[in-house]
Amino acid sequence: MAIPDYQTLMLPLLRFYADGAVHSLGDSIDTLAREFKLTEEELRQLIPSGRQATFRNRVAWARTYLTKAGLLVSIKRAHFNITQAGQSVLKDKPSRIDVRFLKQFPSFLEFQATKHEGNDSVEASTTPSESRESPEELIESAHAQLRRALASELLARIAAAAPEFFERLVVELLLKMGYGGSRQDAGRAIGRSGDGGIDGIINEDRLGLDSIYLQAKRWENPVGRPEIQKFAGALAEHRAKKGVFITTSSFTKEAVASATKHDARIVLIDGEKLATLMIDHGLGVTLEASYEVKRIDSDYFAEE
Repeated sequence: MAIPDYQTLMLPLLRFYADGAVHSLGDSIDTLAREFKLTEEELRQLIPSGRQATFRNRVAWARTYLTKAGLLVSIKRAHFNITQAGQSVLKDKPSRIDVRFLKQFPSFLEFQATKHEGNDSVEASTTPSESRESPEELIESAHAQLRRALASELLARIAAAAPEFFERLVVELLLKMGYGGSRQDAGRAIGRSGDGGIDGIINEDRLGLDSIYLQAKRWENPVGRPEIQKFAGALAEHRAKKGVFITTSSFTKEAVASATKHDARIVLIDGEKLATLMIDHGLGVTLEASYEVKRIDSDYFAEE
């Protein structure tokens, strides 16, 4: 079955603590995983950042919300117990506990409120009550959506620019990525000089003994095997061992297979990868805003 969202986990989690004993968060995760019959593959699934398992993240957020509502209480590091208020909720046998349900508790409303300069407390908009994702997942999903939109705009701008601009761009990108070291003259765009199908060269050392040869295709249609073969031929003429073929479109399966069958090592970068690399290395983009998400440093509060 699909991994349950963090609100669906709230009631089963509270029931887990109904025996009145102190339990660790890890024990609750194991018990709920069995209750929902999650597979090993589902338990290994990670949130978009790749830093934490999705199921563990959602159980942790369910625990946080129940604690903020006063239904659970922290006893010691990562160990919790049910409160009298929590027991009272279970006696009423609710069919579901979610954010809307928790809003009946003043401590939870206080938790949801945020202070804005010059204003009284207002309800925070970062935890929509109907969301199936945890707040951390919402942030990362929004970040991914912004990156996709930015990548699409980058490719549109490249498509509207002159061919010479794209050839310079691919050289600048590899320099940004660290190829050629810190030297400004390590790379150059050859342009339309007809240099055997090569659009740019990155010298990895000062004498140019080891170089990366570039081919740039600003296409809309997929790049096929014939273009890869032509590039491989150009590399052979230059006795080059390394080549990078960059396009704003994509590569056919035949092209991908062909790239592995030549003496020179040929790396293929399609439009999606190109935009990702530009964003990651700050080429053609500028920082608009930066946010930090912090957590408790448990070691700081650990008992000696």
